[in-house]
Amino acid sequence: MQDRFSLNSSARYVKGIGPKVYKLLNKLDIYTVEDLLYYFPLRHEDRSQFTCINKIKPGNVETIKGKVIATNLRRSRRRMAIFQAAVEDKTGVIYAIWFNQAYLKNTIKKNTELVLHGKIESSYRPLQITSPEYEIVQDEANSIHMGRIVPIYKLTKGLNQKRLRKIMYNIIKSVNKVEEFLPEDVLKRNKLINIYKALGQIHFPNNKNEYFKAKERLIFDEFFMLQILVAFKRMRILKKNKGISHKVKRDFFLKLQDLLNFQLTNSQKKVINQIVSDMCSSHPMNRLLQGDVGCGKTVVSMFASLLSLSNGYQVAFMVPTEILALQHYRKFKSLFSKLNFSVGLLISSLNPASNKKARDNIENGKVDLIIGTHSLIQEKVNFSKLGLVIIDEQHRFGVLQRAELRKKGSYPDVLLMTATPIPRTLTIALYGDMDISIIDSLPPGRKLADTYWISEDKKSQAHNFIKRQLEKGRQCYVVCPLVEDSSKADLKAATFIYEKFRKDIFKDFKVGLLHGRMKPEKRDKVLDGFLKNKIKILVTTLVIEVGVDIPNASVLMVENAERFGLSQLHQLRGRISRAGFKPYCILVSDTQTLDAEQRLETLVNTVDGFKIAEVDLKLRGPGEFVGTKQHGITEFKIAHLLRDIHILEKARREAFDIIKKHPFLKNKCYDKLKKRINSKYKKSDLKLIGA
Repeated sequence: MQDRFSLNSSARYVKGIGPKVYKLLNKLDIYTVEDLLYYFPLRHEDRSQFTCINKIKPGNVETIKGKVIATNLRRSRRRMAIFQAAVEDKTGVIYAIWFNQAYLKNTIKKNTELVLHGKIESSYRPLQITSPEYEIVQDEANSIHMGRIVPIYKLTKGLNQKRLRKIMYNIIKSVNKVEEFLPEDVLKRNKLINIYKALGQIHFPNNKNEYFKAKERLIFDEFFMLQILVAFKRMRILKKNKGISHKVKRDFFLKLQDLLNFQLTNSQKKVINQIVSDMCSSHPMNRLLQGDVGCGKTVVSMFASLLSLSNGYQVAFMVPTEILALQHYRKFKSLFSKLNFSVGLLISSLNPASNKKARDNIENGKVDLIIGTHSLIQEKVNFSKLGLVIIDEQHRFGVLQRAELRKKGSYPDVLLMTATPIPRTLTIALYGDMDISIIDSLPPGRKLADTYWISEDKKSQAHNFIKRQLEKGRQCYVVCPLVEDSSKADLKAATFIYEKFRKDIFKDFKVGLLHGRMKPEKRDKVLDGFLKNKIKILVTTLVIEVGVDIPNASVLMVENAERFGLSQLHQLRGRISRAGFKPYCILVSDTQTLDAEQRLETLVNTVDGFKIAEVDLKLRGPGEFVGTKQHGITEFKIAHLLRDIHILEKARREAFDIIKKHPFLKNKCYDKLKKRINSKYKKSDLKLIGA
């Protein structure tokens, strides 16, 4: 960029910005000229066409041009200043009203040519426009507020639209050039306008067509920059890093298959073959395994673990909760001990002596497969020979947490697993560096739950239904909501329901209580009682979302279901789809909010995890969907993952093609692109392309 500014120049010295306004802009994360240029409007209003006064409709937002024929300043009973102006065009008169703006009597005077923009009040005759934006007509051709397509920005207290619009106009007009960073062939192939024109037209478009061209270019940029990094990361994994070339020990696989009391599905076999192929190659595996709740991902992970163990390597298996860690530990130990492999457990509730012993066994190689929570990534944990990292419910861990576990070995194979299906758009955007496997079928005999949404006044009928299920020998979960972890108020709610069930509604059945604040020994005792069918009803919180598999449980009732996310509810429903009899999910809610109604209706109408994930992505946005908003990766300023999928796919193709041909962007034609990438992501924790 030329003239007196560069992209990283302080916005403080732009025309119209003094010390006070600069501090207000800082609240909008605007510090530099670049921040200003990329502070895109929330929307635009077409003020290019004036509406005749006799054509305006109450309730509409209109733009009107006319002459002031009278003004009046008066005070309300509470001494509020009310300024009125009667504005006339050839077709009629309208009254403009402003509150607490007495100074307007010196600005808007009789015979002034005025343009008004605002909402027409429907309850007044003659018609009235309240607190409209206005502009005195002087040089109509150069107006930035009226008579054109006008940008509307997100504001902060103390800064109004007119002031910010003038600032934006000033910076765009004072910039002669913004350096183009996209290669010329990419621009031509995708029919994209240059960046300088795009930035001007996104703020002050000449017409709708120019606006859409500018928008497409800037959306492409956001997707392209991210996809360059994704492509670079994938290239680095495939070409630079030397992985472990495992060898298949077929006899171990056959022994594990014999130990399982069921046959693998064709979908599981397909995924196992994909994983084995990766692990036997010379580059590290980097694979994401998706599959709906109960599809058999854990069994697949057993075969992956066995391949690494049989080659003399250790396996680290990280999960988000202690309950899930304990369940996996018991399951793996019961099978792998028969194959002569030791299984260890590392969780935070271990006493100091047990914790140290577990860490020592990991470091000296006495334990082969280690299952644990975040405890696995603590600094004191060292592995003897780590060959495979498995991370279950991967979306519950941050990018850096997953990376920390990988660093415990020398380019180990990595398998991420999730029971929250990831929509195709999000997979392309965020997981493009990974190979994707999908288990798309459930094991034979697994039945899907019928889901019902009932109001609070129907709960007695639900309780009677549960009693009939219990009399058949079945079991039931009753889940109470959590607003935040360890909330005492929520524990009281769970305890209250537990006591009511135990003493009154289900007094003829054994009722148990489970929550996250329980001591490990008490928690294990409750889980063991539920597993052995001694406890018939388990009143619990979200601690059972993952990791509690009780095949005999056929009913799930969720209290205040509106307080749960869509994916959480779908995960909870998966707790009761693990046996051959019909499961039932009962959602209790009197919600009247549109968002909650959409979530509950979605659960009632579909059991397809991928369809549910699409709806969840629309409702929550990508940053929340993947678990946490990390490093701004998913927070696009102008792009939208669902709406702009066609642009995302084009940007991905171009980015991957460039990195494939020029892995480190060493060609001179990519100098400006590399400079832009490193400038954009200089504050990121991501490992970027070197100079």
